[in-house]
Amino acid sequence: MVREPARPALQTGNMINPKATRWMAFNGDADGICAAHQLRLAGFSPDRVVTGVKRDIALLDRVDAVAGDHVVVADISLDSNREGLQRLLATGVKVDWYDHHFAGDIPADARLTAHIDTDAETCSSLIVDGVLQGRFRNWAVAAAFGDNLHRAARAAGAGLAEPQLASLCELGELINYNAYGESVDDLHEAPSTLFGRLEPYRDPLEFITGDECFKRLRQGFGEDMAQARALAPAHSSHCGAVFILPHAKWARRVNGVFANELARAAPTRAHAILVDTGAAYLVSVRAPKAAPRGADTLCRGFATGGGRAAAAGINALPAADLPKFLAAFDAAFG
Repeated sequence: MVREPARPALQTGNMINPKATRWMAFNGDADGICAAHQLRLAGFSPDRVVTGVKRDIALLDRVDAVAGDHVVVADISLDSNREGLQRLLATGVKVDWYDHHFAGDIPADARLTAHIDTDAETCSSLIVDGVLQGRFRNWAVAAAFGDNLHRAARAAGAGLAEPQLASLCELGELINYNAYGESVDDLHEAPSTLFGRLEPYRDPLEFITGDECFKRLRQGFGEDMAQARALAPAHSSHCGAVFILPHAKWARRVNGVFANELARAAPTRAHAILVDTGAAYLVSVRAPKAAPRGADTLCRGFATGGGRAAAAGINALPAADLPKFLAAFDAAFG
């Protein structure tokens, strides 16, 4: 675990070079969007936004910042973006990083400020919430629910009434649901568009009642989950279950939230959701909630795999490797 002390809120401009560009790169799921929105509410208004579907994590490859620019990164692994980060630092770009994924060695550079905590009970939005001293906490609560960290979400939202917590839980899960897909075309809303729709709202409870986007996501979620819940597992053992979903947009949208639901319903068992993409399987793995470890190690054993201890994935598992994956799944959590 790497943790840096809280620092003052982000500066909103560059007094030396007022023409410098402010960039924001963040994961398109609930944690990434809510972390970025908190930082925007705190005063960092981005000129350029880089985001995408949840699996689109090599975001710094798309940041062509120049010397003097300021880049804020939220909810993507430093290790997965190491080359991009080193390029930006060498160019003379200031980088602030907020994340809870595996980071590896963190460069010692005065231009980099890293707020990274890989503890299984935190997420990027809660890390931002700590830096901002709770100024926009309801967004962090929604994000934690969306990241399937219900205990942490409830702890952060201890002063809220139960109906408010339930609303924040639903919002977090819906934003998270919207991030899953092979491409933005699979989604109900492009993450960049959803991020833009949140801009007027200081409190997520106002977004829930004031924006039609929430209703669209709720309807889509209900329809997709009904199809997922009708499926039987393709593989079941003493340690967990594996479900295989068809080559369809609804399956690609629902795979992550379906995995989270299964994990909550059976906290002592591991779960994996495999979505047929036509050429391979898109894999989401959840370690048992009662012992949230091992998912990242399992997935990193396959090409295109990565993630964190409690939840990880593989972007493209060849169909020929399915027996190998099932054996590794049972070994990892047995």
